[in-house]
Amino acid sequence: MSAEQGTDSSVRRILDHPRGGPTILRIVLGTQLRRLREGCGITREQAGDAIRGSHAKISRLELGRVGCKERDVADLLSLYGITNAQEREEYLVLARHANTPGWWQKYSDVMSPWFDRLIGLEEAASVIRMYEVQFVPGLLQTEDYARAVMRLGHPRASTEEIDRRVELRQDRQDILTRPHSPKLWAVVDEAALQRPLGGASVMREQIKRLLWATEQPNITVQIAPFAIGGLAAAGGPVTILRFQEPDLPDIVYLEQLTSSLYLEKREEVENYMVVMDRLCATAEPPSMTVEFLERLLSRFERQSS
Repeated sequence: MSAEQGTDSSVRRILDHPRGGPTILRIVLGTQLRRLREGCGITREQAGDAIRGSHAKISRLELGRVGCKERDVADLLSLYGITNAQEREEYLVLARHANTPGWWQKYSDVMSPWFDRLIGLEEAASVIRMYEVQFVPGLLQTEDYARAVMRLGHPRASTEEIDRRVELRQDRQDILTRPHSPKLWAVVDEAALQRPLGGASVMREQIKRLLWATEQPNITVQIAPFAIGGLAAAGGPVTILRFQEPDLPDIVYLEQLTSSLYLEKREEVENYMVVMDRLCATAEPPSMTVEFLERLLSRFERQSS
């Protein structure tokens, strides 16, 4: 199969069965353009010259970090020898969709610049695995718990800004209940559940929310108890996203106080997969989660009565 035929089928596949928003479409488009360029033996510098840009611009485009003008895509296709009108149009349609703002852009005024990529990746993921150390995972937080988290992380924010951030977090959770929702596997450190963030009444409702999660067919919750010792401290919170689209590699997301890191290199991702597998094997089995949460719920109910 020629490079042209392979990329043609891949582009057509994602156009016929779209999953996720513009973030994923940018990544797929960038991957295909990189394969075309490499198949022709063209350097990033040469490709950059063809679109009146730099090799750095080509690199960002191929990694899916930025959108791409249709004119630039058309020029690159010509450079790479793609002359079939139908195939060129499919690439251009993909570029057009990739430049369409995602639903989360309406929250751009309160969203960290690196966070929109995570939301786009969550939209397209088929499996989301995460380990949380300090807080209940954002995808499983109640509104009041999320508000307490936001106030802690943004102490100078106005009430209106906090409300907007909470609304964004609640809207993100829609992916768990829509058709073709991803499978969520969350390992939560016991410390996140013992800490009464927001007070006993807030924690009571949050524990109920986690009990609800354990009943959902696409959600698995495990508790990493204090008893497992230093293993949980081997790293901070980790999210690993997996996708159905063959052109999308697994991606590791690491969030820090004022920035985040996305890892896509196979060796780096595999290292985190090993850590995650070890956590899942060492944490309490999912069958014990309900019992653990019910004990916590009883405690918080007594404290809030």
